[in-house]
Amino acid sequence: MKILLLGANGQVGWQLRRSLSVLGEVTALHRASAFLCGDLGRPQDLAQTVRSVAPDVIVNAAAYTAVDRAETEREAAFAVNAAACEVLAAEAARLGAWLVHYSTDYVFDGSGERPWRETDATAPINAYGHSKLAGEQAVAAHERHLILRTSWVFDGWGQNFLKSILRAGAQRDSLKVVCDQWGAPTRAALIADVTAHVLAQLTPGLAGIYHLAAAGATSWHGYAALAIEHAVACGLPLKIQAGNIQAIPSAQYPLPAARPANSRLDTGKLRSSFGLALPPWQDGVRAVVAELASFHSSR
Repeated sequence: MKILLLGANGQVGWQLRRSLSVLGEVTALHRASAFLCGDLGRPQDLAQTVRSVAPDVIVNAAAYTAVDRAETEREAAFAVNAAACEVLAAEAARLGAWLVHYSTDYVFDGSGERPWRETDATAPINAYGHSKLAGEQAVAAHERHLILRTSWVFDGWGQNFLKSILRAGAQRDSLKVVCDQWGAPTRAALIADVTAHVLAQLTPGLAGIYHLAAAGATSWHGYAALAIEHAVACGLPLKIQAGNIQAIPSAQYPLPAARPANSRLDTGKLRSSFGLALPPWQDGVRAVVAELASFHSSR
């Protein structure tokens, strides 16, 4: 199996380098790659790269993810998250290749408390969400597609909420964290491993959209509290203690882009279709905190 991986230096892409390597030959590209184009902002060069590699599977882990900047950089967000997907879908169709694409809970409006199903109506509430939905629609126009919607992605590589909280906890003795937005913190390594598992058994009858997230749900406040608690237990030098994280409503932490209050995703379709059991979100958080603590102690 020949696999073209885009976004290889992102959180998910970094883990996909590892997980996809057992399936075959992987050409891993990122925005600054030499010789071949991994920049989704250069559609003509991107199309030429796909033709040169001629993969059996294209895995698109690249995206414009600056949620707040997307409000004023809408054109840039749509160029990467939507227009580039049209190019990839067209090239995949020409080759008869599979196109694997990652999307987000932000395609929903965040209402209610029930986990979102793949069949629920989409209604983004910010520019980033609209750009990702447009990308989904472009990918879904190609018959051999797999769209994995996920949320609250983190890992030891790259920038994310978990690492930001630990940095803040090392500098301050108290924090305020939003408590009325809910989802499942999902480790990039889990997303990558599930992707490889799915690709190994993918058939045309299994094409479509699937929700992929760790089991359970929590608020950003609950997420932060567990991260700080485990960081202290692992010996990371922090000023803060878990009890000094104040829960606040979203209204007290305004941002340029609105965030969905309910980012819970129903993963039943993925689990039943591919015979998977997904671990609780706490496992991933504890594992990454322990890895970061081990790295810190070895420096």
